Amino acid sequence: MDRLHLMTVFVAVAEESGFAGAARRLGMSPPAVTRAIAALEERLGVKLLNRTTRYVRTTEAGQRYLEDARRIIADADEADEAAAGINATPRGHLTITAPVLFGRLFVMPRVVEFLKLYPAVDVSALFLDRVVNMLEEGVDVAVRIGELPDSAMRAIRVGTVRRVLCASPEYLQQNGIPHNPQDLHQHQIVAAVGVTPTVEWKFSHKGESSSVRIKPRLTVTSNDAAIEAVSHHAGITRLISYQVAPQLASGQLKTVLAEYEPPPLPIHVIHREGRYSSAKVRSFIDFIAASLKQDAALG
Repeated sequence: MDRLHLMTVFVAVAEESGFAGAARRLGMSPPAVTRAIAALEERLGVKLLNRTTRYVRTTEAGQRYLEDARRIIADADEADEAAAGINATPRGHLTITAPVLFGRLFVMPRVVEFLKLYPAVDVSALFLDRVVNMLEEGVDVAVRIGELPDSAMRAIRVGTVRRVLCASPEYLQQNGIPHNPQDLHQHQIVAAVGVTPTVEWKFSHKGESSSVRIKPRLTVTSNDAAIEAVSHHAGITRLISYQVAPQLASGQLKTVLAEYEPPPLPIHVIHREGRYSSAKVRSFIDFIAASLKQDAALG
């Protein structure tokens, strides 16, 4: 059998965790799927899948082969699209990821506009406050906040954001404005664990770095909850500037200790390295990168 066909069948079985699901996805009969996997394992001389009556899982060798097979299939698809011409109309399925709140505020409005421009494209958006493995989870484009580790990904810098301390004007009027990080010990602190996994906040002032160990009065599990709490005068919290941009613009919240903020965090649009760039990926990256670069909240 054709090697690329066998890889495609294997990827479908692994992702569907079963032969029946893979058969439906590929429009093949279950026996044909079974024969394809048997042929692939015989060709490689290694067991790729563990099978029981209840589940199908990749072996250790199968997991490594799965990652390589996904990459090879993606490269083949991109080569086909590239051969169709650089000006080919974007079409097909696009998977993107971004942090939850950034995705809702900045990515989703642009996705909606992109879908209006390109009716032949459909999008899956994974908004998660964790670093998604793009290769393992089949993601085409990601928006990342923070310094990037060395990788084979292509990255376009589209802006910066800051870690800011903020509180409501009413709270500050009643409790005073802190003038240095040590003053925070005299204030009620709201800690969002998604942003502050520890209770030690880092600061920078005139080139000098420092940190303050904070004892939160209120600890919450989401940035939205922290914003809601301080908007109701519960204390001072630390968030990323884009997360509270609407509240800061309206005056509902005010920043404090701005001169002690650590260096800004870069924002990148990244995508998987490849010899070719498909029309859908290339168009989306160009579209969202240009739009984010023009957003004043990310400057």
